Amino acid sequence: MQYRRVEYPKYVPEAFRGLYAISEGLHGGRLGEELLLLVFQRVSQINGCAFCLDMHAAALRKGGIAPRKLDTLAAWRDSRFFDAREGAALAWAEALTTLPSGAPEDAVYETLTGHFDEHEIAELTMAVATINAWNRLGVGLQPVLP
Repeated sequence: MQYRRVEYPKYVPEAFRGLYAISEGLHGGRLGEELLLLVFQRVSQINGCAFCLDMHAAALRKGGIAPRKLDTLAAWRDSRFFDAREGAALAWAEALTTLPSGAPEDAVYETLTGHFDEHEIAELTMAVATINAWNRLGVGLQPVLP
């Protein structure tokens, strides 16, 4: 892989492997692969990470996501292709990604608890934190798209 700026895995290999291990640990979890990847894709849209957008869109397509669902992810609130559970997860992901001035609003969390148990909320929150870390590496150090 080439980088426009710093080849960070070369200089911080243990940290890179650790973050990669966290990511791998989230796949196959209770959220389900499609929801996990939708969250990764939506957070990457917000953060403008081209590398992650390309990677997760390809994985979603390979997994069989409906093209119209993927195409309307950025406007999921207005799209009929997302159910209430997915909407709660995406709202939580957006709230944690933007963190305008502190903790997400209680209403966003309360909606989340109607669709996810504590284990799933922890998994989802870890997924959002992890993709935000990858996005900052991707946006900041700019790996070149394959």
